[in-house]
Amino acid sequence: MQMPAHPMPVTFPESPLPHVPVVAELRFDPDLPYAACLAFPLTPCDCLTADAQVCWYFSRELLNEGRRAPAGSGDVRVSPGPEGAVLITLRGPTGEAVLSAPADDVEAFLSDSFSLVPAGSEADHLDVETTLAWLLSDG
Repeated sequence: MQMPAHPMPVTFPESPLPHVPVVAELRFDPDLPYAACLAFPLTPCDCLTADAQVCWYFSRELLNEGRRAPAGSGDVRVSPGPEGAVLITLRGPTGEAVLSAPADDVEAFLSDSFSLVPAGSEADHLDVETTLAWLLSDG
């Protein structure tokens, strides 16, 4: 059972159009209890399906910690932004993007995800036996 997506407007403060919002979604799936997903739905065209999207998965705890103080050192970093914002830096093979998300939306997402899977109980929601059986199977 996946929690409903939390759509929110994000901006890219270091881009040429820093005030133009783009809709993104924060998602949480209790079957992936340590992860948060930041999804960017793509505009459909002839080469993409209607549900095409780009998803970044990273630690839910990183998002929680980063809204209060800078956190992360890898492909995803999170830090408090200007008042009312959380900055999320995504780094990939072609560069990096800094996005600004509304802090209220991030906090609502975290509240909902922690109500489904409280901090510290993530391991209780992992189906290790099924995952191991799948990994060890031939098919």
